[in-house]
Amino acid sequence: MPHTVPPWVESGTLYFITMCSLPRGENQLCRPDTAKNLLDSVRFYHEGGRWFARLFLLMPDHAHALLAIPVCERMSEVVRNWKQYTARQFGVRWQRGYFDHRLRNHEQWELKAEYIRENPVRARLVTEANQWSYVLEH
Repeated sequence: MPHTVPPWVESGTLYFITMCSLPRGENQLCRPDTAKNLLDSVRFYHEGGRWFARLFLLMPDHAHALLAIPVCERMSEVVRNWKQYTARQFGVRWQRGYFDHRLRNHEQWELKAEYIRENPVRARLVTEANQWSYVLEH
């Protein structure tokens, strides 16, 4: 599925993005050193203006994010570059591609943010969302 952002979509529009690692079910992303490096790289992309990471949460075998991509960037290229970098630097094996969904209003943003924050609770990794440490939120 193409990840081309139509030209009429406003800059700063948030996307709900999911990226999965391989093999599914194996904890690659929530090892303390790997998680720190991944979240540092998310911060680096954020500070460098490659994306605006409103929320980025690591699960053992996938990551959920609410990202805005600047109009001067292509979402597919930014995500691909980040995944390639993290694969080379930290040994993460990513599934090809990713899922994205454009959030059209504040209510959708709130629902997706809550879904992301509660993901570790639903997976029974913690009992309360605020106990999960593998998250970055701006």
